[in-house]
Amino acid sequence: MRRGRHTLDQYSVPYYGFQTAGSIVAGRNTMIQLVPRIQRMGLFRQVFIVAQPSLKANGIVDQIAGELSQAGMQVRITTEVRPEPTADQLREVFQAEVSPAQPDLLIGIGGGSVLDATKLFSVMLTNEDDVESMVGTDLVANPGMPTVLIPTTSGTGSEVTPNAIVTLPEQQLKAGVVSPYLLPKLVILDPVLTISLPKPITAATGMDAFTHALESYISNKANPISDMFALESIRLIAGSLLPSYSDGSDITAREKMLLGSMYGGMALTAAGTAAVHALAYPLGGQFHIPHGVANSMLLPHVMAYNLDAIAERLQPVARAMGLSGSGSREGGFHAAEAVIEQIIEWTRELDIPQNLRVFHVTEGDVEPLALAASKVTRLMNNNPKKMDLDAIQEVYRKLLP
Repeated sequence: MRRGRHTLDQYSVPYYGFQTAGSIVAGRNTMIQLVPRIQRMGLFRQVFIVAQPSLKANGIVDQIAGELSQAGMQVRITTEVRPEPTADQLREVFQAEVSPAQPDLLIGIGGGSVLDATKLFSVMLTNEDDVESMVGTDLVANPGMPTVLIPTTSGTGSEVTPNAIVTLPEQQLKAGVVSPYLLPKLVILDPVLTISLPKPITAATGMDAFTHALESYISNKANPISDMFALESIRLIAGSLLPSYSDGSDITAREKMLLGSMYGGMALTAAGTAAVHALAYPLGGQFHIPHGVANSMLLPHVMAYNLDAIAERLQPVARAMGLSGSGSREGGFHAAEAVIEQIIEWTRELDIPQNLRVFHVTEGDVEPLALAASKVTRLMNNNPKKMDLDAIQEVYRKLLP
Protein backbone atom coordinates (compact mmCIF):
# COMPACT_ATOMS: atom_id res chain seq x y z
CA MET A 1 0.00 0.00 0.00
CA ARG A 2 1.23 3.50 -0.81
CA ARG A 3 2.61 5.34 2.18
CA GLY A 4 0.52 7.94 3.96
CA ARG A 5 0.98 11.67 3.58
CA HIS A 6 0.89 12.83 7.19
CA THR A 7 4.48 13.96 7.72
CA LEU A 8 7.01 15.52 5.41
CA ASP A 9 9.43 12.61 5.65
CA GLN A 10 6.86 10.30 4.07
CA TYR A 11 7.14 11.95 0.65
CA SER A 12 9.36 10.07 -1.76
CA VAL A 13 10.80 13.08 -3.61
CA PRO A 14 14.21 14.31 -2.38
CA TYR A 15 13.28 17.93 -3.11
CA TYR A 16 10.43 19.85 -4.68
CA GLY A 17 9.75 23.28 -6.09
CA PHE A 18 7.05 25.38 -7.65
CA GLN A 19 6.72 27.98 -10.37
CA THR A 20 3.72 29.60 -11.98
CA ALA A 21 2.50 32.73 -13.75
CA GLY A 22 4.03 36.05 -12.81
CA SER A 23 0.71 37.59 -11.74
CA ILE A 24 -2.84 36.27 -11.44
CA VAL A 25 -5.95 38.43 -11.29
CA ALA A 26 -9.14 36.51 -10.53
CA GLY A 27 -12.79 37.33 -9.98
CA ARG A 28 -15.97 38.29 -11.78
CA ASN A 29 -15.58 40.97 -14.47
CA THR A 30 -11.81 41.14 -13.98
CA MET A 31 -11.40 41.67 -17.73
CA ILE A 32 -11.65 45.37 -16.97
CA GLN A 33 -8.22 44.98 -15.36
CA LEU A 34 -6.57 43.77 -18.58
CA VAL A 35 -5.33 47.00 -20.13
CA PRO A 36 -4.26 48.68 -16.86
CA ARG A 37 -2.35 45.55 -15.86
CA ILE A 38 -0.63 45.35 -19.24
CA GLN A 39 0.41 48.98 -18.93
CA ARG A 40 1.97 48.21 -15.55
CA MET A 41 3.99 45.41 -17.14
CA GLY A 42 5.86 47.77 -19.44
CA LEU A 43 5.70 49.68 -22.71
CA PHE A 44 4.32 47.50 -25.49
CA ARG A 45 3.76 48.70 -29.04
CA GLN A 46 2.84 45.60 -31.06
CA VAL A 47 0.28 43.25 -29.51
CA PHE A 48 -0.81 39.99 -31.11
CA ILE A 49 -4.04 38.33 -29.92
CA VAL A 50 -4.58 34.59 -30.39
CA ALA A 51 -8.29 33.99 -29.90
CA GLN A 52 -11.03 31.41 -29.99
CA PRO A 53 -13.16 32.09 -33.11
CA SER A 54 -16.36 32.38 -31.04
CA LEU A 55 -14.84 35.25 -29.07
CA LYS A 56 -14.25 37.15 -32.31
CA ALA A 57 -17.80 36.42 -33.40
CA ASN A 58 -19.36 37.70 -30.18
CA GLY A 59 -17.32 40.89 -30.16
CA ILE A 60 -15.19 40.26 -27.08
CA VAL A 61 -11.90 40.20 -28.96
CA ASP A 62 -12.72 43.34 -30.93
CA GLN A 63 -13.56 45.09 -27.67
CA ILE A 64 -10.18 44.08 -26.22
CA ALA A 65 -8.41 45.21 -29.39
CA GLY A 66 -10.20 48.55 -29.27
CA GLU A 67 -9.17 49.18 -25.67
CA LEU A 68 -5.56 48.28 -26.44
CA SER A 69 -5.58 50.57 -29.46
CA GLN A 70 -6.93 53.44 -27.37
CA ALA A 71 -4.00 52.85 -25.04
CA GLY A 72 -1.60 53.39 -27.95
CA MET A 73 -0.85 49.81 -28.97
CA GLN A 74 -1.00 48.33 -32.47
CA VAL A 75 -3.09 45.14 -32.46
CA ARG A 76 -3.34 42.16 -34.77
CA ILE A 77 -5.58 39.13 -34.26
CA THR A 78 -5.71 35.53 -35.38
CA THR A 79 -8.49 33.01 -34.86
CA GLU A 80 -6.80 30.34 -36.98
CA VAL A 81 -5.52 28.05 -34.23
CA ARG A 82 -7.40 24.77 -34.52
CA PRO A 83 -8.43 22.57 -31.61
CA GLU A 84 -5.48 20.42 -30.51
CA PRO A 85 -3.28 21.70 -33.37
CA THR A 86 -0.45 19.87 -35.08
CA ALA A 87 3.08 21.22 -35.24
CA ASP A 88 2.61 21.94 -38.96
CA GLN A 89 -0.60 23.88 -38.33
CA LEU A 90 1.09 25.98 -35.68
CA ARG A 91 3.99 26.66 -38.01
CA GLU A 92 1.61 27.81 -40.76
CA VAL A 93 -0.14 30.31 -38.50
CA PHE A 94 3.16 31.49 -37.09
CA GLN A 95 4.77 32.11 -40.47
CA ALA A 96 1.69 33.68 -42.06
CA GLU A 97 0.47 35.86 -39.21
CA VAL A 98 2.50 35.94 -36.00
CA SER A 99 6.06 36.40 -37.25
CA PRO A 100 5.28 39.20 -39.76
CA ALA A 101 3.55 41.18 -37.00
CA GLN A 102 6.76 41.22 -34.87
CA PRO A 103 4.81 41.45 -31.61
CA ASP A 104 6.39 42.42 -28.32
CA LEU A 105 3.41 41.04 -26.38
CA LEU A 106 1.07 38.12 -27.07
CA ILE A 107 -2.40 37.66 -25.57
CA GLY A 108 -4.11 34.27 -25.66
CA ILE A 109 -7.84 34.13 -24.94
CA GLY A 110 -9.71 30.85 -25.31
CA GLY A 111 -9.41 27.19 -24.41
CA GLY A 112 -6.32 25.10 -23.81
CA SER A 113 -5.29 24.84 -27.47
CA VAL A 114 -5.33 28.62 -27.88
CA LEU A 115 -3.39 29.17 -24.66
CA ASP A 116 -0.81 26.51 -25.55
CA ALA A 117 -0.41 27.96 -29.04
CA THR A 118 0.15 31.44 -27.61
CA LYS A 119 2.89 30.09 -25.35
CA LEU A 120 4.55 28.28 -28.24
CA PHE A 121 4.34 31.32 -30.54
CA SER A 122 6.08 33.37 -27.85
CA VAL A 123 9.16 31.11 -27.88
CA MET A 124 9.05 30.55 -31.64
CA LEU A 125 9.61 34.30 -31.97
CA THR A 126 12.88 34.11 -30.04
CA ASN A 127 14.21 30.65 -30.97
CA GLU A 128 15.18 29.32 -34.38
CA ASP A 129 14.24 25.75 -33.51
CA ASP A 130 11.10 24.07 -34.85
CA VAL A 131 8.36 23.10 -32.42
CA GLU A 132 9.29 19.42 -32.77
CA SER A 133 12.79 20.04 -31.45
CA MET A 134 11.37 21.76 -28.37
CA VAL A 135 9.27 18.73 -27.38
CA GLY A 136 10.51 17.45 -24.05
CA THR A 137 11.68 19.10 -20.84
CA ASP A 138 13.89 22.21 -20.79
CA LEU A 139 14.70 22.11 -24.50
CA VAL A 140 13.71 25.73 -25.20
CA ALA A 141 16.94 27.71 -25.40
CA ASN A 142 15.76 31.31 -25.04
CA PRO A 143 12.96 33.10 -23.17
CA GLY A 144 9.97 34.00 -25.30
CA MET A 145 8.06 37.23 -25.74
CA PRO A 146 5.84 38.18 -22.77
CA THR A 147 2.39 36.61 -22.74
CA VAL A 148 -0.98 37.28 -21.14
CA LEU A 149 -3.29 34.27 -20.87
CA ILE A 150 -7.06 34.41 -20.40
CA PRO A 151 -8.80 31.01 -20.18
CA THR A 152 -12.41 30.70 -21.29
CA THR A 153 -12.75 27.02 -20.34
CA SER A 154 -12.24 25.35 -16.97
CA GLY A 155 -10.04 22.46 -17.93
CA THR A 156 -6.41 22.57 -18.92
CA GLY A 157 -4.99 24.97 -16.34
CA SER A 158 -2.57 25.90 -19.12
CA GLU A 159 -2.59 29.52 -17.97
CA VAL A 160 -0.45 28.60 -14.94
CA THR A 161 1.72 25.77 -16.25
CA PRO A 162 5.09 25.66 -18.03
CA ASN A 163 3.63 23.09 -20.46
CA ALA A 164 2.24 23.26 -24.00
CA ILE A 165 0.79 20.28 -25.86
CA VAL A 166 1.21 19.73 -29.59
CA THR A 167 -0.02 16.96 -31.89
CA LEU A 168 2.63 15.06 -33.87
CA PRO A 169 0.73 13.19 -36.63
CA GLU A 170 3.77 11.31 -37.91
CA GLN A 171 4.08 9.72 -34.46
CA GLN A 172 0.30 9.53 -33.99
CA LEU A 173 0.87 11.12 -30.61
CA LYS A 174 0.38 14.29 -28.61
CA ALA A 175 3.49 15.52 -26.85
CA GLY A 176 4.49 18.23 -24.41
CA VAL A 177 6.90 21.12 -24.54
CA VAL A 178 7.89 21.82 -20.93
CA SER A 179 9.86 24.94 -20.09
CA PRO A 180 9.71 27.76 -17.53
CA TYR A 181 9.94 30.09 -20.54
CA LEU A 182 6.32 29.19 -21.33
CA LEU A 183 4.97 30.72 -18.13
CA PRO A 184 2.95 33.89 -18.74
CA LYS A 185 3.55 37.28 -17.19
CA LEU A 186 -0.14 37.82 -16.44
CA VAL A 187 -3.25 35.66 -16.09
CA ILE A 188 -6.82 36.95 -16.02
CA LEU A 189 -9.40 34.55 -14.55
CA ASP A 190 -12.86 35.94 -15.27
CA PRO A 191 -15.65 33.35 -14.82
CA VAL A 192 -18.04 35.53 -16.81
CA LEU A 193 -16.14 34.44 -19.94
CA THR A 194 -17.10 30.80 -19.26
CA ILE A 195 -20.86 31.38 -18.99
CA SER A 196 -21.56 30.51 -22.63
CA LEU A 197 -19.48 27.32 -22.63
CA PRO A 198 -21.50 24.49 -24.26
CA LYS A 199 -22.39 21.43 -22.20
CA PRO A 200 -20.06 18.95 -23.96
CA ILE A 201 -17.08 21.28 -23.50
CA THR A 202 -18.05 22.00 -19.90
CA ALA A 203 -18.09 18.24 -19.26
CA ALA A 204 -14.86 17.33 -21.04
CA THR A 205 -12.80 20.25 -19.74
CA GLY A 206 -14.15 19.85 -16.22
CA MET A 207 -13.18 16.19 -16.11
CA ASP A 208 -9.79 17.10 -17.58
CA ALA A 209 -9.22 19.51 -14.71
CA PHE A 210 -10.26 16.88 -12.16
CA THR A 211 -7.87 14.39 -13.77
CA HIS A 212 -4.99 16.86 -13.45
CA ALA A 213 -5.66 17.23 -9.74
CA LEU A 214 -6.18 13.54 -9.00
CA GLU A 215 -3.18 12.35 -10.99
CA SER A 216 -0.97 14.98 -9.40
CA TYR A 217 -2.11 13.82 -5.97
CA ILE A 218 -1.15 10.19 -6.60
CA SER A 219 1.95 11.00 -8.65
CA ASN A 220 5.32 9.64 -7.57
CA LYS A 221 6.42 13.29 -7.51
CA ALA A 222 3.63 14.40 -5.16
CA ASN A 223 4.83 16.83 -2.49
CA PRO A 224 3.35 19.22 0.08
CA ILE A 225 2.92 22.00 -2.48
CA SER A 226 1.19 19.86 -5.10
CA ASP A 227 -1.00 18.19 -2.48
CA MET A 228 -2.34 21.51 -1.28
CA PHE A 229 -3.36 22.60 -4.77
CA ALA A 230 -4.62 19.14 -5.79
CA LEU A 231 -6.98 18.67 -2.84
CA GLU A 232 -8.43 22.16 -3.15
CA SER A 233 -8.90 21.60 -6.89
CA ILE A 234 -10.67 18.31 -6.20
CA ARG A 235 -12.91 19.93 -3.58
CA LEU A 236 -13.92 22.81 -5.84
CA ILE A 237 -14.54 20.68 -8.92
CA ALA A 238 -16.43 17.95 -7.08
CA GLY A 239 -18.88 20.53 -5.79
CA SER A 240 -19.33 22.54 -8.96
CA LEU A 241 -18.89 20.25 -11.97
CA LEU A 242 -22.47 18.99 -12.20
CA PRO A 243 -24.04 22.36 -11.29
CA SER A 244 -22.03 24.15 -14.00
CA TYR A 245 -23.03 21.43 -16.47
CA SER A 246 -26.75 21.47 -15.66
CA ASP A 247 -26.98 25.28 -15.48
CA GLY A 248 -24.31 27.01 -17.52
CA SER A 249 -25.37 30.41 -16.19
CA ASP A 250 -24.57 29.47 -12.58
CA ILE A 251 -21.80 32.00 -12.08
CA THR A 252 -20.89 30.67 -8.63
CA ALA A 253 -20.32 27.17 -10.02
CA ARG A 254 -18.46 28.60 -13.02
CA GLU A 255 -16.16 30.59 -10.75
CA LYS A 256 -15.37 27.54 -8.62
CA MET A 257 -14.65 25.50 -11.74
CA LEU A 258 -12.27 28.15 -13.07
CA LEU A 259 -10.39 28.26 -9.77
CA GLY A 260 -10.41 24.47 -9.55
CA SER A 261 -8.95 24.24 -13.03
CA MET A 262 -6.20 26.71 -12.15
CA TYR A 263 -5.35 24.84 -8.95
CA GLY A 264 -5.22 21.62 -10.96
CA GLY A 265 -2.74 23.27 -13.29
CA MET A 266 -0.65 24.34 -10.34
CA ALA A 267 -0.76 20.82 -8.92
CA LEU A 268 0.46 19.25 -12.15
CA THR A 269 3.17 21.91 -12.42
CA ALA A 270 4.47 20.81 -9.03
CA ALA A 271 4.01 17.03 -9.37
CA GLY A 272 3.06 16.08 -12.93
CA THR A 273 0.35 13.82 -14.26
CA ALA A 274 0.72 10.08 -14.83
CA ALA A 275 -0.58 7.08 -16.78
CA VAL A 276 -4.03 8.47 -17.59
CA HIS A 277 -2.48 11.25 -19.62
CA ALA A 278 0.11 8.93 -21.16
CA LEU A 279 -2.66 6.62 -22.41
CA ALA A 280 -4.78 9.56 -23.57
CA TYR A 281 -2.10 11.07 -25.80
CA PRO A 282 -2.13 8.38 -28.53
CA LEU A 283 -5.95 8.38 -28.49
CA GLY A 284 -5.85 12.06 -29.31
CA GLY A 285 -2.98 11.79 -31.76
CA GLN A 286 -4.36 8.85 -33.75
CA PHE A 287 -8.14 9.04 -33.32
CA HIS A 288 -8.56 12.74 -32.55
CA ILE A 289 -10.48 12.03 -29.36
CA PRO A 290 -10.71 15.32 -27.44
CA HIS A 291 -8.20 15.31 -24.63
CA GLY A 292 -10.71 15.80 -21.84
CA VAL A 293 -12.92 13.03 -23.18
CA ALA A 294 -10.00 10.61 -23.44
CA ASN A 295 -8.94 11.39 -19.88
CA SER A 296 -12.50 10.91 -18.62
CA MET A 297 -12.78 7.52 -20.27
CA LEU A 298 -9.44 6.27 -18.98
CA LEU A 299 -9.49 7.73 -15.47
CA PRO A 300 -11.63 5.15 -13.61
CA HIS A 301 -9.86 2.21 -15.23
CA VAL A 302 -6.34 3.46 -14.54
CA MET A 303 -7.35 4.30 -10.96
CA ALA A 304 -8.77 0.79 -10.56
CA TYR A 305 -5.49 -0.67 -11.84
CA ASN A 306 -3.58 1.52 -9.35
CA LEU A 307 -5.94 0.77 -6.48
CA ASP A 308 -3.72 -1.47 -4.37
CA ALA A 309 -0.99 1.20 -4.53
CA ILE A 310 -3.19 4.22 -3.79
CA ALA A 311 -6.08 3.01 -1.57
CA GLU A 312 -4.83 4.85 1.50
CA ARG A 313 -3.93 7.86 -0.59
CA LEU A 314 -7.48 8.20 -1.88
CA GLN A 315 -9.04 8.62 1.54
CA PRO A 316 -8.33 12.38 1.69
CA VAL A 317 -9.55 12.59 -1.91
CA ALA A 318 -12.86 10.99 -0.91
CA ARG A 319 -13.23 13.50 1.89
CA ALA A 320 -12.48 16.39 -0.46
CA MET A 321 -15.13 15.02 -2.82
CA GLY A 322 -17.65 14.97 0.00
CA LEU A 323 -18.23 11.23 -0.20
CA SER A 324 -20.13 10.14 2.89
CA GLY A 325 -18.34 7.71 5.16
CA SER A 326 -14.94 8.19 3.53
CA GLY A 327 -12.07 6.88 5.57
CA SER A 328 -13.95 3.93 7.02
CA ARG A 329 -15.22 0.54 5.95
CA GLU A 330 -18.49 0.81 7.88
CA GLY A 331 -21.40 -0.58 5.90
CA GLY A 332 -19.01 -2.06 3.35
CA PHE A 333 -17.94 1.42 2.25
CA HIS A 334 -14.42 1.83 0.98
CA ALA A 335 -13.16 5.36 0.31
CA ALA A 336 -10.94 4.49 -2.64
CA GLU A 337 -13.60 2.44 -4.39
CA ALA A 338 -16.12 5.22 -3.74
CA VAL A 339 -13.86 7.70 -5.56
CA ILE A 340 -13.75 5.44 -8.62
CA GLU A 341 -17.49 4.84 -8.50
CA GLN A 342 -18.12 8.58 -8.34
CA ILE A 343 -15.92 9.17 -11.39
CA ILE A 344 -17.87 6.56 -13.35
CA GLU A 345 -21.14 8.16 -12.25
CA TRP A 346 -19.91 11.57 -13.36
CA THR A 347 -19.12 10.28 -16.85
CA ARG A 348 -22.68 8.94 -17.06
CA GLU A 349 -24.27 12.18 -15.89
CA LEU A 350 -22.01 14.23 -18.17
CA ASP A 351 -22.85 12.01 -21.14
CA ILE A 352 -19.19 11.11 -21.76
CA PRO A 353 -18.93 7.77 -23.60
CA GLN A 354 -17.23 4.78 -22.01
CA ASN A 355 -16.72 2.95 -25.29
CA LEU A 356 -13.78 3.59 -27.62
CA ARG A 357 -15.67 1.99 -30.49
CA VAL A 358 -17.63 5.24 -30.71
CA PHE A 359 -14.38 6.76 -31.99
CA HIS A 360 -13.67 3.83 -34.37
CA VAL A 361 -11.04 2.22 -32.17
CA THR A 362 -10.87 -1.56 -32.68
CA GLU A 363 -9.18 -4.48 -30.97
CA GLY A 364 -6.48 -4.35 -33.63
CA ASP A 365 -5.52 -0.87 -32.49
CA VAL A 366 -4.85 -1.85 -28.89
CA GLU A 367 -1.28 -3.07 -29.30
CA PRO A 368 0.04 -0.01 -31.20
CA LEU A 369 -1.82 2.31 -28.83
CA ALA A 370 -0.20 0.62 -25.85
CA LEU A 371 3.24 0.81 -27.43
CA ALA A 372 2.81 4.54 -28.09
CA ALA A 373 1.59 5.17 -24.53
CA SER A 374 4.50 3.24 -23.04
CA LYS A 375 6.91 5.64 -24.75
CA VAL A 376 5.49 8.64 -22.88
CA THR A 377 7.97 7.92 -20.10
CA ARG A 378 7.80 11.46 -18.67
CA LEU A 379 4.30 10.59 -17.46
CA MET A 380 4.44 6.80 -17.11
CA ASN A 381 7.30 7.15 -14.63
CA ASN A 382 5.03 9.26 -12.43
CA ASN A 383 2.45 6.51 -12.09
CA PRO A 384 2.39 5.00 -8.58
CA LYS A 385 2.22 1.47 -9.98
CA LYS A 386 4.35 0.26 -12.88
CA MET A 387 2.40 -0.48 -16.05
CA ASP A 388 3.86 -2.88 -18.60
CA LEU A 389 2.48 -3.29 -22.10
CA ASP A 390 0.03 -5.99 -21.02
CA ALA A 391 -1.38 -3.77 -18.31
CA ILE A 392 -1.76 -0.83 -20.69
CA GLN A 393 -3.51 -3.03 -23.25
CA GLU A 394 -5.88 -4.33 -20.59
CA VAL A 395 -6.94 -0.77 -19.72
CA TYR A 396 -7.69 0.01 -23.36
CA ARG A 397 -9.66 -3.23 -23.66
CA LYS A 398 -11.83 -2.18 -20.72
CA LEU A 399 -13.11 0.51 -23.08
CA LEU A 400 -13.85 -1.93 -25.92
CA PRO A 401 -16.89 -3.81 -24.61
